[in-house]
Amino acid sequence: MTMTDTPDPLLKDIIGPTPSQMLRKRVFGHQGLLIGASVVGLLLLVAIFAPLLAPHDPYAQSLMTRMQPPVFLGGDWEHPLGTDHLGRDYLSRLIYGARVSLMIGVIAALISGVIGTAMGVAAGYFGGRVDMVVTFLINVRLAMPVVLVALAVVAILGGSLQVVIMVLGFLLWDRFAVVMRASTLQVRNREYVAAARAIGASTPRVILSEIMPNIANNLIVVVTLEMAHAILLEAALSFLGLGVQPPTPSWGLMVSEGKNMMLFEPWMVLIPGAVLFVLVLAINLMGDGLRDVTAPENRS
Repeated sequence: MTMTDTPDPLLKDIIGPTPSQMLRKRVFGHQGLLIGASVVGLLLLVAIFAPLLAPHDPYAQSLMTRMQPPVFLGGDWEHPLGTDHLGRDYLSRLIYGARVSLMIGVIAALISGVIGTAMGVAAGYFGGRVDMVVTFLINVRLAMPVVLVALAVVAILGGSLQVVIMVLGFLLWDRFAVVMRASTLQVRNREYVAAARAIGASTPRVILSEIMPNIANNLIVVVTLEMAHAILLEAALSFLGLGVQPPTPSWGLMVSEGKNMMLFEPWMVLIPGAVLFVLVLAINLMGDGLRDVTAPENRS
C-alpha cells in the first residue's frame, strides 16, 4: 500500500481516533457546553450587530408612546417589547445593553485574570517569600467586601463605563490568584517540569510551556466565573445608580428604572432581569463544559 492509498479500516481501528477527533467528540457530546456556547455566541452576535438589529434608536425619546406594553401583553409590533417611562424602545435598549454587559464582563475578567494569574503562578512556582507576599495580598483582598469597595470607589470617582470596568478589573483578581497558586503547586514538581529544568529550559519557558498548558483548564473555569461575576456586579452598581449612567443602555439600569413601576408594569423589571439571568447561566454552563472537555483526565 502506497502513501496515497486509502487506509485500511482495520488499521484505523488499531490506531484509534486522533486527538482532534477525540476533542470534537467531547465537545459535541457535552450538552451544557453546547447550550451555553450557543447562547453566549448568539448574544455576542446581537451585541456586535446591534445597529442592524435594533428597530429604533435606543436613545430616542417619545413621551407620546411612553409605557407601552409588550406585544404579548397587548402592545403593537412597532415596539415588540414595549417602551419605557421616556418612550424609548425597550427591545433596542435591551440589544444595546448586551454590548455593555459583555464588554464589562470580558475586559474586567481579562484585567483581573492577568493580575491574578501572574501572582498565583509566581507564588506557586517560586514559593518562599514570594508565596508569603502573595498570600498576604490575597488575604488583604479577601478581607475587603467587593461590593462595598466598588461602591465607595465608584462614588468617589464617579459612575461611568470606564470607571466600572477598571474598578471591577482591579477587584476580582483574588480567585485567579488562589486557584492558579493551588494548581501550580500541584504541577511544579511533576516529571515533565523536572525534565524541562534538567535540559536547561529557562524559568519563563518552563512556566509558559510546561505549567500553563496543564493548569489552563482551571483558568478557563475561573475566567467564566469572573465574567459572570463582573456582569452581575455591574448590574448591581447600575441598579444603585453608581454604575453605568443614563442614558447609556444597561440591563441593571433598566431594572432600576423599572422598579418604581414593578407593581403595575412588572415586565419592565422581568425582561432585563430574565436576559441577565440567561446570560450569566450560559456563561457558567460554557465554563463548566470547557473545564470538562479540557481536563487532563478526559484527554485520553
